[in-house]
Amino acid sequence: MRILTPASLNPAIRNVQYAVRGELAIRAEAHRERLKEENHGLPFDKVISSNIGNPQQKGLDQQPLTFVRQVAALTEWPPLADLAPGVFPPDVVARAKELIREIGSIGAYSHSQGVPFIRKNVANFIQERDGYPADPAHIFLTAGASAGVSLLISMLITGPNSGILIPIPQYPLYTATLAQYNGTPIPYYLDEASDWSTSVESIEVALKEAIAKGIEPKALVIINPGNPTGALLEESTQERLVKLCEDHSLVLLADEVYQANIHNRATHQFISFKKVVSKMRSPVPLVSFHSTSKGVTGECGRRGGYFECTNISEPVLALVYKMMSVGLCPVVSGQIGVDTMVRPPKPGEPSYELWKKETDATHAALASRTRIMAERLNKLPGVSCVNSPGALYLYPQIRLSKKAIEAAKSRGKEPDAFYALELLDRTGICVVPGSGFGQKEGEWHYRLTCLCPGVEEYVNKLERSHREFVSEYNSS
Repeated sequence: MRILTPASLNPAIRNVQYAVRGELAIRAEAHRERLKEENHGLPFDKVISSNIGNPQQKGLDQQPLTFVRQVAALTEWPPLADLAPGVFPPDVVARAKELIREIGSIGAYSHSQGVPFIRKNVANFIQERDGYPADPAHIFLTAGASAGVSLLISMLITGPNSGILIPIPQYPLYTATLAQYNGTPIPYYLDEASDWSTSVESIEVALKEAIAKGIEPKALVIINPGNPTGALLEESTQERLVKLCEDHSLVLLADEVYQANIHNRATHQFISFKKVVSKMRSPVPLVSFHSTSKGVTGECGRRGGYFECTNISEPVLALVYKMMSVGLCPVVSGQIGVDTMVRPPKPGEPSYELWKKETDATHAALASRTRIMAERLNKLPGVSCVNSPGALYLYPQIRLSKKAIEAAKSRGKEPDAFYALELLDRTGICVVPGSGFGQKEGEWHYRLTCLCPGVEEYVNKLERSHREFVSEYNSS
């Protein structure tokens, strides 16, 4: 009998790397299990998972929005409204009944593209946000934004010479998906010295180099606000990027899942690429992604998201629909989560005041933690950190000594992974090394979330570990 081995599997799978759930996360889980032992011998009493934007996970404990969970409860079990009279606000009861009328049981498959009623609500949300119409027939509900990204990349890649332009640093989903479908990443570098700004010139250079190597650029990925950087694009830059896509016949893939995570709305404003493309009357094919996992909703486990297609031909839309149909339908509870995200309570409705209080508190907490963490990290020797205006992360650069780099190499580790492992073993804080996101040669970073409560204790641990590392390895 032939034994199943990795060598007998699709070779592309072996090339997939996903640092967010990699070695650091695996060791963190081992530490978490060890902490259950009475004499665990670890120098900390808890593991802090700062490696992933998962707001409601144990230890971070961002509270779910009451409105979202109440609607979810009544759509899961409609009789609950009658069994608990007066417990649920009237607008929640009305919303749940409305959704059940449109959906039926959430235990049944929905339309493969998503519940038509919910897609209409997404279209209304987009139109209210941008001031330009959206067509529900061009909106696809998905199990989180990642499912949509993977689908579109799989359809764009026609062979190993198909390339996708991706920002460096980038969210590892993009390189992992390209590896899975045997495509080629075309990296372009963000400018850390200019607050991680996007340079159109650097993309032009990357395009020329790729074409010279025989790679056909198919699409441009833009993450706005950025992950891991939190950078927010100015509208003038967005216009130039759209023009670049026109000139080079590129599909624009706009990852906009952090659009609600803007820390100072007085100085920074999110502008969607749908609005820019519509305003310019550009013919650029655009796919825009959004999710319930981020923002202040933070419902990662519910797996809700959508993508909107703009300037995509009907024959291509039919193929997208066909591929969506292979998976039967997106998670229905996730679709309901999308509906609550795009249709939150309005002023004057019974749930509005509590919803406003909860969302304001989450925005304020994220903004405060981001500011405090950036200020404190920038005071550490050998650390520089751009203060992020958006998203959920900071991405500090660490300057490592020759001794530290040699110690890392002797253990078969990238220097920033070695630093992150030391941080985890000293403090229980799990971060992601910059080598998992991409960075310039000779630079080292790590990404950490700004989701952790008890920010003083959290940052104190970061500072202590860094100073101990510097002392041991003579970093500067």
